[in-house]
Amino acid sequence: MFSKSTEYALRAAIFIAQKGSEENKLGIDEISRAIGSPRPFTARILQLLTKDNKIVSSVRRPNGGFYIADKAKKLPSRCILEAMGEDEILEKCVLGLIQCSEKMACPMHAEYKLIKQQLIQLFENKTIELLVDEIDKGARVISKKRPAK
Repeated sequence: MFSKSTEYALRAAIFIAQKGSEENKLGIDEISRAIGSPRPFTARILQLLTKDNKIVSSVRRPNGGFYIADKAKKLPSRCILEAMGEDEILEKCVLGLIQCSEKMACPMHAEYKLIKQQLIQLFENKTIELLVDEIDKGARVISKKRPAK
């Protein structure tokens, strides 16, 4: 549904919120390993997520790195989609038609309209903090790595 960049951005934001803090900033190598993304790709994604320090904050220095402030953890996950330029996917016609509406509907409009509303609600109601809580409870994962036996 989303580009690889946005998938990694979602994972990166969750991981940074879970493991990082202003006192414990995370390095790019640690983040890229944790989310399974190549380092250069992760760097480009983090550039977008740190724009204006809205979602991810970064500090350059020997003890620098990335973290998410408590205030930013309360942002809806849709903010990540916006930072990546993909939030419009939630609003688009499933077939990509420009003029898909109740009057001029694509063949999937009626059924997808309900799914689209659920997706919008999901990304607007699930904050970064809630996603981290689900991982901390052991109910969810953000890595493709298999757990150790």
